[in-house]
Amino acid sequence: MQLTDLKGISEKRAAELKKLGITDSAQLVRYFPRAYLDMTDRTGVTEVYHNDTALLACRLVSVEAPKMYSKSKAVRAWLEQDGISFTAVWFHMPYLAQRLRPGEYLFYGRVQNRYGQISLVNPTFEPLERNVRLRGLVPVYPLKGGVPQRVVRDAVLTALRTERIVSVIPQELQKKYALAPLAAAYRSVHAPESKEEARGAAERIALEEYFTLLSAFKLIKGDRQEARTHKYAVTEREVADFERRFPFPFTAGQQAAVRAIYDSVTGPVRMNRLLQGDVGSGKTAVALTGIFMALKSGFQAVYLSPTEVLAAQNHALLQKVFHEYRVGYLAGGSTAKEKREMKAALAAGEVDVLCGTHAVLQGDVHFRDLAFCVCDEQHRFGVAQRSVLGEKGASPDMLVMSATPIPRTLSLVFYGDLDVTTIPDKPLARQPVTTAIVPAYKYEDMLRYVRDACQKGRQAYFVCAKIEDDEGETTSVTELWEELKGRLPDVRFGLLHGRMKDREKTAVMAAFKGGEYDCLVSTTVIEVGVDVPNATIMVIMNAERFGLSQLHQLRGRVGRGSEKSWCFLMIGSDSDTARERLKVFKETSDGFALAEKDLELRGSGDFLGTRQSGHFLSEIKNLRYSSDVIFTAKKLTEEAFERRLNSEEIRAAALQKYESLKDVTLN
Repeated sequence: MQLTDLKGISEKRAAELKKLGITDSAQLVRYFPRAYLDMTDRTGVTEVYHNDTALLACRLVSVEAPKMYSKSKAVRAWLEQDGISFTAVWFHMPYLAQRLRPGEYLFYGRVQNRYGQISLVNPTFEPLERNVRLRGLVPVYPLKGGVPQRVVRDAVLTALRTERIVSVIPQELQKKYALAPLAAAYRSVHAPESKEEARGAAERIALEEYFTLLSAFKLIKGDRQEARTHKYAVTEREVADFERRFPFPFTAGQQAAVRAIYDSVTGPVRMNRLLQGDVGSGKTAVALTGIFMALKSGFQAVYLSPTEVLAAQNHALLQKVFHEYRVGYLAGGSTAKEKREMKAALAAGEVDVLCGTHAVLQGDVHFRDLAFCVCDEQHRFGVAQRSVLGEKGASPDMLVMSATPIPRTLSLVFYGDLDVTTIPDKPLARQPVTTAIVPAYKYEDMLRYVRDACQKGRQAYFVCAKIEDDEGETTSVTELWEELKGRLPDVRFGLLHGRMKDREKTAVMAAFKGGEYDCLVSTTVIEVGVDVPNATIMVIMNAERFGLSQLHQLRGRVGRGSEKSWCFLMIGSDSDTARERLKVFKETSDGFALAEKDLELRGSGDFLGTRQSGHFLSEIKNLRYSSDVIFTAKKLTEEAFERRLNSEEIRAAALQKYESLKDVTLN
């Protein structure tokens, strides 16, 4: 149903909701809260830590509209609570000046407290008189474009009264396992009476999603094994000789992985393998050895990377390692002429191995005889995207790699159709990285340490979770970049984020690697594959907002040279849960142990949560549920198919879900 067909939703309100990606009632009821506010938990502004979030009841005294020529278009408001004066500021939201009037308000957002000057950054707000009906737990939705919380809340409740919500899990199984009605779960997740009710509703909705997803996997992938098409002619001696091209001896784990790949490509069945290993375990060298097996046998190979920065880095590596072969490059930033010539050379067999980005997946990219595919950082590609890569040849062997360790429990579900090979050890050359949790009051000390290190010729990363933050709860990369340039004027800062064009990102990374910048202020686009040995400091802002596995990826960007390296975790929330998670991270360097602990502490809802690059099951990313939900869904799916309860409704929903995976990624 279109939004304007819902009672009380005007054209203007529908346009506001469209800013959130919501265009119909079905999307509206699936726009789940990211958190809940306890309306009794109001805070005094002087009791809040720097960069922490708080719910504040206060009086708005006056508002200042943005200056005409101001780049930030900042709106400022002067507030007062119990005789304490402070300010609120909204960047890039000039329209808010018309919405704010003197009076009593509830503000929710991040508090900055520097040198006694208190300010709220991009907070959400509602007049207090409108909140007399908001009691107990109130849903907080992800916002952008200045859309107020109350608009989303009211619209969702309206849609829930009219939207037909039906489970595709067979009725027989719903009764057998005493599953709550799906429609009731939707109502409870948007308007819970308690946290327990919200949790139960989230688990029921997640169960439905995973049942549909796993049904799609069964329908699309099945249990078939494909017979080998390409007959490899490479010998074990030739493979051993190739390994000596690398400036380090292969570890026992790398040797075992190479053996597994060799046994597969010389066996009777097409290889479909997941290669996972901790940061710095040497997966790339193993993958290149697999590529060599194909090239030596007279076939073509392709190495797919998730970003142009990483693709360019890998292209240079492949040119060095495969000096006797023809190495091509294809990415979105390539010129039209470069793309045209590369596609012609591939089809003619004039390129032996192609290194590229998503551009390789285009329909007009053809190989003469593709036999070996490497999909680097596979979690950054959708399921269907990897399938497209495999269709570029006649049943080529597929090696997908992940440096984000997937917990064993989840890998059994999502990669049950793959042979999983794990490299458990690390090259001896990697330096240990010391991790420190930095509270707000030590922020200035940490900045002084960074400045001193830069003056000695070292480099540092500053990483933020978001490019901009409409909700004001985290430090944004643009905000931090501006702040640091003012605080450390003698340090050169570069800026990198996902909205920049590929060529801009490549140029910034090249400049940082070349020493033109002392520090790089970035989003998580630098978390995979970026190799700058001179970078010895990693500063992660609002570290409690990241999963342990993602923190581990970021920490892996330093410790790549011979100098002592540090990872500083700036915390914006001083909760016991955040402290416990970060303490685990500080004391653990094993990525697989961290992945299992992350799943235990955060639950599957967060583990399969958000990334700057995209989402997997993005509609339920805000829900919290245990990993048991996934295994229950797996059990239900298997039972439905074994008992032939997989109806046409399941098939339609499953195929629609699979189609939606083309452009999304796994965290």
